[in-house]
Amino acid sequence: MGLVGLRAAVAVHPSSGHGAAARVLDDVVARIRPVVDTLTVVSAETVAESRALMLRAKDAGLDALVVVGGDGSVHQGIQFCADHDVALGIVPAGTGNDLARALGVPTRPVAAADALAAALASGARRRIDLGRLDGGPWFGSVLCAGFDSAVNERVNRMRWPHGRRRYDLAIVAELATLKHRRLVVETEGDRVELTATMVAVGNTGYYGGGIPVCPAADPADGLLDVTVVGAAGRLDLLRILPTLRTGDHVRHRFVQTLRARRVALEPGNGWTAYADGERLGPLPVVVDCVPGALTVIG
Repeated sequence: MGLVGLRAAVAVHPSSGHGAAARVLDDVVARIRPVVDTLTVVSAETVAESRALMLRAKDAGLDALVVVGGDGSVHQGIQFCADHDVALGIVPAGTGNDLARALGVPTRPVAAADALAAALASGARRRIDLGRLDGGPWFGSVLCAGFDSAVNERVNRMRWPHGRRRYDLAIVAELATLKHRRLVVETEGDRVELTATMVAVGNTGYYGGGIPVCPAADPADGLLDVTVVGAAGRLDLLRILPTLRTGDHVRHRFVQTLRARRVALEPGNGWTAYADGERLGPLPVVVDCVPGALTVIG
């Protein structure tokens, strides 16, 4: 029997994870339904449709939103939950699953659904910080620009292979056309002006399917972690890239790290910003850490 008064929705983008989200939906619903009072399933293929259905569920009364999918689906869930003070649960069923990884959510969807059901039943909740563009969207994991966002753009155009290998191939392809740009990173305490390869602003540590680009980022400290790579050549990047998997890249001579509540990335240098793997738009951008902006189930 469900908890009296607890109203939940399960949102799924059926094509997430090349259909993985659709395949696990019934198992997720079967685990969530017994521990809530009412449950609505929101299935949508487009962002606009998903937002409309979520708002309809909110108008009917909603306490928790469970997103079944990857980082793109979770990114949309974050927008809704942060704006409407609805608790978010994550069942990872995508390619990257980076926010789920950072929050310690089980990697297998059914195991994640079991853990989520237990948290719903016990009332376990926690609040985490979010990043937010000035006057724009929220993000839960990492905002990036430069080499890594170019890799993201290439990954989004690729249809094969799946998973981490897609990112690896995109990295190799982008190395062939590597370009450095002038970048200014300004915080409340620092101003760094340099010729740069890339920059990452992390609320949590991971992007790109498990790369700890901001390895010390903590989504409960009220701060954003910034990783900046200077004018590294191709050979330098080839030396840095293997250390990205372990977080040891921060020790490289081309890498600088900062920590701040507000980060401005300037000027308009032709780079495109991505956050949670979603395309946001060109620099310049200003990003704030908003402490405790999101309630997470579990």
